[in-house]
Amino acid sequence: MSQDLRRIGLVAATAIVVANMIGTGVFTTTGFMSRDLGDAGAVLAGWVVGGILALCGAAAYAELGGMWPRVGGEYVYLRQTYRPVIGFLSGWVSLFAGFSAPVAVSALAFDRYLNTLVDLPDRLAAVIIIGATAALHMVDVVLGARVQTVFTALKVALIIGLIGAGLTIGDGDWANFDSRGDGLGTLWSGQFAVSLVWVTFAYSGWNAAAYIAGEIKDPARNLPRALILGTLIVTFLYVGLNLVYFYALPPEVLAAPGQPVPIIEVGDATARVLFGDGAGQMISTMIALALVSSVSAMTMAGPRVYAAMAEDRVFPPIFARRNPRGAPTFGVLFQAGLAVVMVLFVPLGNLILYTGFTLSAFAAITVAAVFVMRRRHPDLARPYRTFGYPVTPALFIVLSAWMGYYFLDHYPRETFASLATMFTGLIIYVWARTNELERRLNELERQGSGSSPEARGPKPEA
Repeated sequence: MSQDLRRIGLVAATAIVVANMIGTGVFTTTGFMSRDLGDAGAVLAGWVVGGILALCGAAAYAELGGMWPRVGGEYVYLRQTYRPVIGFLSGWVSLFAGFSAPVAVSALAFDRYLNTLVDLPDRLAAVIIIGATAALHMVDVVLGARVQTVFTALKVALIIGLIGAGLTIGDGDWANFDSRGDGLGTLWSGQFAVSLVWVTFAYSGWNAAAYIAGEIKDPARNLPRALILGTLIVTFLYVGLNLVYFYALPPEVLAAPGQPVPIIEVGDATARVLFGDGAGQMISTMIALALVSSVSAMTMAGPRVYAAMAEDRVFPPIFARRNPRGAPTFGVLFQAGLAVVMVLFVPLGNLILYTGFTLSAFAAITVAAVFVMRRRHPDLARPYRTFGYPVTPALFIVLSAWMGYYFLDHYPRETFASLATMFTGLIIYVWARTNELERRLNELERQGSGSSPEARGPKPEA
């Protein structure tokens, strides 16, 4: 790739990872986990396990990204390791579960938090924020990256401030951490495995920088650092923030018994208990602004996958087009439109479960590519090697399989939606390849028929 497209440095790349990870999940899913597990210690353990899982995945992606430092992320790694159809399916899934659905989820969370402050028509703010961030990233790659860095810094400052103030001057109660029910005994249960799907959604942005590897300066050095540094930062912030949640509210309150869904605006509820309604409103405002960063980060990363697929002629060529400032305008616009459709027609909880399960499946397949490539091409240049190999990638795969097994039983509807997405992608791939083969055959026929009068054969009778 031309060096003039490599404009994103280590700080901006790390910011993209952090911004993709810190978003809807940590501000909304603790209530769902409290409903499922019923114990603060078990929920906190889930966030720790999720951080370990993300770190193992980030290490594996860093090795793959160093081997193939181009735009596209999983699509590139799976295409190179397995077969083109697997790469295409990962890119197809990214269009729905990887970016459009998370953009919709973050926008819906933004809408929910904003509506704790002002009364707006349902989902209006979600649609507006998707349109605004899409417009920004259709203009300029560098401008988008700079805005992303600023918003991420504000988001991290907000969480650090909330953790520090909440645990020091907040009016909470440490008795909320007392063991309830089976306590930590649930860590070995199928229910804990299922609850990790909520956590993996919250951590799902750990691979974000891999999608824009082709635009990162010195990717062999900066890509692994961005992935691992960003994941470590977020793990510490997530565990600390959940400590504050339970310091403010016991799990039985967060679970909202008798209600159709648990407390979703958990950050707002926590701030009001710890600091009062006035300070709570201020915190909710800042969380809403932080969610803008999540929408922006995914709006920036996703279209790079579609551009890579278009360059390989498995997506329409229009997705590869960039404006003079380097932005893939059509990909940004198309993804935003799909996210708006999801905002308008799919509930928040269903989107989170669908996204978490689908992304976990493809992430496990991608991490397995490290084993495949080590055996198939041991001498291939690897600027970075996965730390703790083979334990860390194996742990990621085993935990992902454990989650998937129990998820199939607990959430058949979301499982069906995930499998339907993959099956639809397979049909489109076969159709596209068939059309491509037919096009090439027609081209060869035209070339042959135009070589000489004799080659064209006898003229048909009237």
